[in-house]
Amino acid sequence: MQDPNNPYHGYAQQPYPPQPGYPQPGGYPPQGGYPPQGGYPPQPGYPPQQGGYPQPGGFNEYPGQSGYQGYSQPSGFVAQPYYPPQNYGFGNQPGNVSDVDPEDPSAKGFDFTDQSIRKGFIRKVYSILSVQLGITLGFICLFMFHEPTKLWVKQHHEVFWIALAVMIVTLICMACCGDVRRKAPMNFIFLALYTVAQSFLLGVTTANFNSQEVLLAVGITAAVCLGLTLFAFQTKWDFTVMGGILFVAVIILMLFGIIAIFFPGKTITIVYASAGALLFSIYLIYDTQLMMGGEHKYSISPEEYIFAALNLYLDIINIFMYILTIIGASRD
Repeated sequence: MQDPNNPYHGYAQQPYPPQPGYPQPGGYPPQGGYPPQGGYPPQPGYPPQQGGYPQPGGFNEYPGQSGYQGYSQPSGFVAQPYYPPQNYGFGNQPGNVSDVDPEDPSAKGFDFTDQSIRKGFIRKVYSILSVQLGITLGFICLFMFHEPTKLWVKQHHEVFWIALAVMIVTLICMACCGDVRRKAPMNFIFLALYTVAQSFLLGVTTANFNSQEVLLAVGITAAVCLGLTLFAFQTKWDFTVMGGILFVAVIILMLFGIIAIFFPGKTITIVYASAGALLFSIYLIYDTQLMMGGEHKYSISPEEYIFAALNLYLDIINIFMYILTIIGASRD
């Protein structure tokens, strides 16, 4: 019986009317459990072969640009293998091995026999050698053509002995102490002191000769050194194995020079100077091939650019002195 006072009179026994847009109630599923599910239904815009949501997989997980129809690589992009950043040269430029500084700690892993590094080492050595020879040539010209300087040196003999002491001390330090010739700027300071002292002594020595004799000796020395350097660069003979023989030859030459002091004469002076010029010419080839490295049996480390420049400078100076002695003795 219906209650007339009920405000919902007429609707108590009726279900709610169906609403547009809402699904019809369908009750509970059967008592046997939920029906087997087949995963998420395919979504619009994804490929049907994926069977639902796509699986993540690297670059292919990004949808295409038009309508999300499948997956594709972004336009213009090609996957490349990842290489970690390298620091092999100056300016953090990877792979630029021609500019590697041998003293840079980051370059310690490099093989110093590499041709590009060896070429940079040779350029550095010859640059230092050019500065040394320029300073020496300047001192020679000063003592030959400036009379007040020549007169001042003759009046102050102590300067000669000071220069000789500085030359010996700096030479021994660079030859015997590896840290002195390897660490900058100490190596450049010692090399500059040695070069100035040696140039001063050479200028004092050339002041006792005629200017024409000195210029002739300079020209012959330049021609000989250039020819020997070119020969050392292109020859197949390995002179780096002759270190022991050359050392013995230097000792014999030194003993011969001591004997020549007690038996002075024009002939013995020319013979002694000729032997010295020949010996240090071979030494120039030997030191040049040590600097070159490569196929030679022995080579000098690129860290020893000061020592290599010092060796070449000593060879050239000795060749010049012996040639000047030969010219002076033949014209005396």
